[in-house]
Amino acid sequence: MPQVLSAKERSLFQTVVRNYEDKQYKKGIKAADQILKKNAKHGDTLAMKALIMNSQGKTEEAFALAKVALQCDMKSHVCWHVYGLLWRAVKNFEEAIKAYKFALRLEPESAQIQRDLALLQIQMRDYQGYIVSRKSMLQSRSHIRQNWTALAVAHHLNGELAEAEGVLTTYEETLKNPPSKTDFENSEAVMYKNSLIAEQGDYQKALDHLESAGKHNLDRLAILELRATYLTKLGKKEEATKAYRALIERNSEYKKYYDGLVEAMAIDAADHKALKAVYDEYAEKYPRNDAARRLPLDFLDGDDFRETADKYIHRMLDKGVPSTFANLKHLYSSSFKRETLPSLVQQYINSGKSEANEEPKRNGDTSKGASSAYYFLAQHYSYYLSRDLDKALEYIEKAIDLEPQSVDFHMTKARIWKHYGDSHKASEIMEQARTLDNRDRHINTKAAKYQLRNNENEAAIKTMGMFTRAETVGGPLADLHDMQCVWFLTEDGQSYARQGKVGLALKRFMSIYNIFDVWQEDQFDFHSFSLRKGQIRAYVDMIRWEDKLREHPFYTRAALSAVDLYLKLHDKPLANGTNGAADGDEDASERKKAAKKARKEAQKAEREALARKNEPNKATKEGDSDPKKKDDDPDGAKLAATTEPMTDAMKFLTPLLQFSPNSIDAQIAGFEVYIRRKKYLLALRCLLAASALDNEHSKVHSQTIRFKLALDKDLATLPPKVAEIIKSEFTLLPESVSLTQFNNDYLSKYEDCARRTLSGLSARKLLAHDLAPSTDADVVKVLKIDNVAMEEAVEGLELLQSWKSGALEAFRKAAAAKWPNATVFAASS
Repeated sequence: MPQVLSAKERSLFQTVVRNYEDKQYKKGIKAADQILKKNAKHGDTLAMKALIMNSQGKTEEAFALAKVALQCDMKSHVCWHVYGLLWRAVKNFEEAIKAYKFALRLEPESAQIQRDLALLQIQMRDYQGYIVSRKSMLQSRSHIRQNWTALAVAHHLNGELAEAEGVLTTYEETLKNPPSKTDFENSEAVMYKNSLIAEQGDYQKALDHLESAGKHNLDRLAILELRATYLTKLGKKEEATKAYRALIERNSEYKKYYDGLVEAMAIDAADHKALKAVYDEYAEKYPRNDAARRLPLDFLDGDDFRETADKYIHRMLDKGVPSTFANLKHLYSSSFKRETLPSLVQQYINSGKSEANEEPKRNGDTSKGASSAYYFLAQHYSYYLSRDLDKALEYIEKAIDLEPQSVDFHMTKARIWKHYGDSHKASEIMEQARTLDNRDRHINTKAAKYQLRNNENEAAIKTMGMFTRAETVGGPLADLHDMQCVWFLTEDGQSYARQGKVGLALKRFMSIYNIFDVWQEDQFDFHSFSLRKGQIRAYVDMIRWEDKLREHPFYTRAALSAVDLYLKLHDKPLANGTNGAADGDEDASERKKAAKKARKEAQKAEREALARKNEPNKATKEGDSDPKKKDDDPDGAKLAATTEPMTDAMKFLTPLLQFSPNSIDAQIAGFEVYIRRKKYLLALRCLLAASALDNEHSKVHSQTIRFKLALDKDLATLPPKVAEIIKSEFTLLPESVSLTQFNNDYLSKYEDCARRTLSGLSARKLLAHDLAPSTDADVVKVLKIDNVAMEEAVEGLELLQSWKSGALEAFRKAAAAKWPNATVFAASS
């Protein structure tokens, strides 16, 4: 039976609750201990004490005490609620939901428990449960608009659009007086309801609602944009045209408005004359407008394109606009436009126009036309679709001669050297560009990025430190972690991976994984905040964005790099588990020293862990619930010393396969992990998915052969049902053709493609070890293939390195002769 408190102790218990809410944890503990002196088994007090201890960082002790509280009073909703809060604090939302539901059965009228449960349900995307919780909250407090809106959102996210609209309509019918025109919450609710109507496809109803309820809405731009969209979809061309013209009057640089106007006017895409007339009208109306002059270049061709492009380029070069090439490079998908644009720039230079333009001069310089023209041509010849690096370097040098203080010109010069493959020279020149403007954050980050590409990690940290907070404990790197600077952590990790410093590389990639976890968890506070502030449309957009969070290229890049490292650790574990090259040729004495150092670090970490256990973390000041934790693995030695690299790889791989199923790189990585784990069904699923995305991909070919070889080896050990499924689904190989013949046919078919040839040669190495010398020689011959790219040559170099081939130096010399500036082919010292 639960102990009953006296009136004085009940008052003291309320003091404990207030102390917790006010973050006065020491006072709360003291008050709780006073109660427990006389009532040692009072469950609610024990639970509150556990909650306070958890806020002080004593998580293990808090859980132990919370379990004691439950043993003392299993029927206390406070004990179960606190137990749920503790699970929520450690991110175990499933267990927290169970505890909340138990607490709610004991105290169905508790608004606090109901709210906490609802927040976790939406966090976990339990939409059905969220609807039930929101209905219950609405029934108990139907006078609060937030409860109505939240129920509508619950139905909306569950795909029940009509029900969501009905909830909002019901609330509107309960209002006795119309809301104020300046009521922001009502304004957003009206627009949200309109979006629900539109999502159902009833554009006439959405338009009518917009004209009536949204007439005086605070978001005027959204009203104008939606009205134009609805009118277009309803085929009301004249009204839609007028609506889009009104939008262009507001913002004449927005491409979407021009596209909408053209669609509303029902102009045929092939009628270039009519299309150009639309843009010419606004180019004449707004003399400084860029969009109306640039957009016609997308659809014009032939002489019309040449004439319009000539005028546009002259205008931009006269003004010395640095982004001229960036504005036009999307046109390079057309070979005609790719050849025409540089010829027009060359004509501009030859005509002498560049030396005597009539535009106002900048910074007292004589002319920007010539330098801008040279800059354009340098970017043109540096671009991958029109690459001629010698010419690019020639033109950028001319531009720099005219404007030696231009940051943009030096940046492009550095980029040209990057394309040459000389990362050292590129980093050096980018650093020169940075010194031209020490206050520019963009060039600062570019310089750091190039330093990382050249494996200058410490220099990059120092460069970034110019724009980080000086007072941050741990220096610039700690601040970059705090600021969640994902690009830097990714580049830093990949740099360490190239250097063979596996621990530090994994450390960076794990940091990125944790940052995405934080972004996932950060939405928690917005579930209540957005409803409280009435920002419903932004909230729904955030929920949908969070659902696709792991599709982000930043995560994909880091995850694939981490998986690749774990694959290498599986194939060739580090000799000592520490940072450094994973090379079996290092001296025995060096290995012994490294192993001794690793043991000492492990023993030190154990001692520190024991000390923390005996003396748990204390907050630095009263109310500080997030004390700074010491990093017990600063160099990633523990990560690199993993005994289960494939299990660790799954942590990164699972979100990739779940949220980026159309990424062929993710499927290829999935196959590599599953084939090593002997999960043949899962490996086959990844292989079939990759094949469906690109059947001719080089990796698909080699993985098909490897899968067949692995299957033949282990088929007898597989369960009959699994073997039967694999046999029926694995149809990538013709039954009547041997693997050798299949591979030879592939090599013959793609003899002009370096990457596919390398894949075929890699497969040949597996199939015929006796042909190893000739296979190695054929890898060297890949360099003679027309249009072989430097990136493909690097793959060939890495392939020979993995084989420890005797042809490695011959390949390196041939590649160095073909790309003399590329540092990757330089002889190793």
